[in-house]
Amino acid sequence: MEEATTLSDNLHARILLVEDDDALAGIYMTRLEAEGFETKRVNNGEDALATALEFRPDLVLLDVMMPKVSGFEVLDIIRNTPETANLKVIMLTALGQEGDKQRASELGADDYLVKSQVVITDVVARIKKHLAEK
Repeated sequence: MEEATTLSDNLHARILLVEDDDALAGIYMTRLEAEGFETKRVNNGEDALATALEFRPDLVLLDVMMPKVSGFEVLDIIRNTPETANLKVIMLTALGQEGDKQRASELGADDYLVKSQVVITDVVARIKKHLAEK
């Protein structure tokens, strides 16, 4: 029987949420903080890169379609920057095409979730799964 994840298991795990939809970001921030994660949110790809270096998250929840720099470009830069190369990255996007999933995989995404196909509970479960593999 699997042990339930407790609040203390998540304390100190840092999540960087990169999402340009304010309403959706608010929902995710509230839930992630309730789960015990230390969270920071930015709303564009350009800020994601600077914040990843400064905040040092354990995991990045990354939207694809954003202003300035796309999530795919952010992922590519994260993977090619020594300080962030090993960060866990979950793509959370509206893009459900197989080609988009393939591109994320080729760029090194740890997971790929399509917003219309998951609920927040699924996202939290995936975050916990990836953090446990760290």
